[in-house]
Amino acid sequence: MSSDHYFSPAPGTVLKTRQITVQLHGQDHELTTANSVFSPAHIDGGTEVLLKYAPEPPLSGHFLDLGCGWGPIALHLALASPEATIWAVDVNERALDLVRTNAATLGVTNIKAVLAADVPADILFRTIWSNPPIRVGKDELHGLMQTWLPRLEPEADAWLVVQRNLGSDSLQRWLAAELPANFETTREAISKGFRVLAVHRN
Repeated sequence: MSSDHYFSPAPGTVLKTRQITVQLHGQDHELTTANSVFSPAHIDGGTEVLLKYAPEPPLSGHFLDLGCGWGPIALHLALASPEATIWAVDVNERALDLVRTNAATLGVTNIKAVLAADVPADILFRTIWSNPPIRVGKDELHGLMQTWLPRLEPEADAWLVVQRNLGSDSLQRWLAAELPANFETTREAISKGFRVLAVHRN
């Protein structure tokens, strides 16, 4: 049995792609997923909740999809805001390849699917959307939040979806306690066992 996880940088399993039909930005699309990435059979429940309850994204600017997987959030953002630049970040090289493939399928050219180290350090984000990789462990998750959320532009928002029984309430309390004083964390929606959290930079 493979020990690969969706957060393995370079999955050792033989690539097995599959085509799935998903709805993004109000339309059905046939996209490509594969084994050893997160939720290869469908858009997972948390991401569906995030896409339903997060507001329409800004028209332009730099956006971040943190932990992009095969790309449903990044692709939604790219379709919704064609003038924006969407940075789709993941540790899994196979996932990043799938984002590029799916972007080409949809004809969107405003997605940059990259490793975290390839995002220029001087970029601030107009918005951050994430179904964060809770299963990497609390320390690594907190490190991701401390690295990326302070890179919001002033008066910008991040939108996070976390399953209640995987620690959404404790993450909300931690964000409120650990982020700088000019950040505010609120719970914006509850659906299907998930919490949608908004982080606003004042």
